[in-house]
Amino acid sequence: MKKALGVAGALALGVALSAETASAQDAGLAGLHTWVRVGGKTCMLDHFHDGSGSGPTRAAAQRAAIQAWVDFTAWEYGRRWGSFGASVSKRMSCSGGAGNFSCSVSSRPCRY
Repeated sequence: MKKALGVAGALALGVALSAETASAQDAGLAGLHTWVRVGGKTCMLDHFHDGSGSGPTRAAAQRAAIQAWVDFTAWEYGRRWGSFGASVSKRMSCSGGAGNFSCSVSSRPCRY
């Protein structure tokens, strides 16, 4: 009986710790920055993230740059922060031509 209670207690502790870890992973390093409310979102006040990409067309290079922004932002702060669509203060620049385009994006991460 004591062994069964010990196992149940250890299981409960493991579930609680894994829930806390998942929550911490979703916040990532976002707590290092100041946040502000923008509409219904929480956004970084003055911290920007960047992404760059290339492709055979301007549209492909834009998609690659946005995906680079999403991947790094979600890795650093958690998936809730990794939405380029939700981000604010967006900037994009592209160059190139004839099958070789490069684009860069920059914006402040936000989450709902």
